[in-house]
Formats: sequence, C-alpha cells, structure tokens
Amino acid sequence: MLRRRAGDAPGPGPGPLRGGERGGNRYQMRQRMFAIGDDFFIEDDNGRRAFKVDGKALRVRSTLLFEDVNGRELYKIQEKMVRVRDTMDIEDASGRTVAKVHNALVTPLRDRWQIDIPGGNDLSTTGNIVNHEYRIESGRQTVATVSKAWFRVRDTYGVEIAPGQDDALILAITVCIDMMAHGGR
Repeated sequence: MLRRRAGDAPGPGPGPLRGGERGGNRYQMRQRMFAIGDDFFIEDDNGRRAFKVDGKALRVRSTLLFEDVNGRELYKIQEKMVRVRDTMDIEDASGRTVAKVHNALVTPLRDRWQIDIPGGNDLSTTGNIVNHEYRIESGRQTVATVSKAWFRVRDTYGVEIAPGQDDALILAITVCIDMMAHGGR
C-alpha cells in the first residue's frame, strides 16, 4: 500500500470513496492544464495550494516535476516515447522509479490503466477515464476516487485519496492518466 510521505500536507476530505465511506484528502484538478512548459497548482478542497506541477519545456521528452508548496521536488513524470504503448514513469527526487503508468486495455466504452509499483502493490483503474469518473484500486481496495461531480466549475474534477496514501504520488498517477488519455494536452 502507498503511504503518505513525511511532510505531505494533511487535510480534511469529506466525501465518499466507495459505498459511503468517509475518506481522506480531496484535491481539485483542472483539465487542460497538464502541458509541457506550463506550471499549475493543485488545490485542496478548501482552495489552498497543495502541490505545484512544473512543466519543463527544455527536455527532449515530456517532463513534469511535482513539488510541494515550498518548491521541494517530490516526483518527476517522464513520458517514454519508444514503447509500443504509451507509458509514463514517475520517479522520486533521487531518480528511482516509483511507478510506471500504462494503458492496459482499450475498449469502446472504457480504458483500463495499470500502475506498476516496483516492490509494492500494483494499482489499476476502474470506471470511465475519459469523463473523469473512475477509481484507482489496489486489489479490491479503493485508493482514490476521481470525479467531476464534486465541482460545478467547468473543466474541473476532484481526486479523493484514501487515508494513509501518498497523496503526491496518487495525484502524479492521475496526471499521467489524464495526459495519456487526452492526447497529452
């Protein structure tokens, strides 16, 4: 199971993860903001900046840096261009790969994504990725729920993360899925 990293900002997060359970932290994500060369902030459910995503335009391949609000690098997302299917690696600040996100199956109604966690429990998605209505699961346990229903603002969706998870890593995984599912924006 992914755990919260020391120094990650805790926060309240009412709302269902699955079956009416009260969950962990909830974040607001804006669509069409995941572009190389652009910076954007991920806000918590109270509208406070929680994480910064720094899009590096000087790289040959797509690179996004996930930082805490103090500018400390937490994760780096890099797109792998030579693979048959889209893959994005997430590395920690020391350059160690902590997750590999790839499309597992494409069907007419849904995409399925697989998240390989070296030495840990792999994750997968269930639901409608294109419409931002899905869950990230470890086995049968819901790790995060993604939904547009929580916000009335157009092009905005929420990510609610179960207690005890590494919020920054789950949000980085969500950004990877969004970029690959929606053409990299």
